[in-house]
Amino acid sequence: MRQSKFHGRYEHTGRICDHPACNEPGEFRAPGSGHRFDGPGQWRWMCLDHVREFNAGYDWFEGMSAEEILVAQGPVSGWRTESPSFRPTAGVDGMPRWADYTDPLDAISARASGIKSRARREAEIAMDGRFSREEAEALEVMGLGTDTDKSRLRRRYTELVRRYHPDRNGGDRQYESRLNRVVEAYQTLRKASAIG
Repeated sequence: MRQSKFHGRYEHTGRICDHPACNEPGEFRAPGSGHRFDGPGQWRWMCLDHVREFNAGYDWFEGMSAEEILVAQGPVSGWRTESPSFRPTAGVDGMPRWADYTDPLDAISARASGIKSRARREAEIAMDGRFSREEAEALEVMGLGTDTDKSRLRRRYTELVRRYHPDRNGGDRQYESRLNRVVEAYQTLRKASAIG
């Protein structure tokens, strides 16, 4: 579907206006059945005249409680989403969490410091000479130091797989990329000659 610059017009969709007495092309979307506050549900497709008529009588807040309307009309409505770096679970891998700070600038500074110190630790491990750069990164992903042995590596791997696996998080797949990084790091370290 191609959208034109005319207020949400979708040309050449092949749809007919949903108004019962109209055969014009349905080029404009309007909330359909099942609409809710966080989204429109299914769309109705209407011609320009009928979408204007629909919009004139549409009540976005229909079916909402007074508290929900107040929240929806607030100046920060829609800005409550957190970036992955500052979710309450973000500190799981050792990085600071948004909730740990009252001043957002302090949180951002701490996060940047954490990233710098992580890079510094990786460089120090790599400069040790016993570990390659990839192995140093893998140690950092696993949260382990240079004194790691095979049994400690296996215990840490088991702990992290349990923590990040979707089955442990109610089917939530948000940690899937982190789990993949842990598996890759384990595979790298399992073959490392410096880990005895």
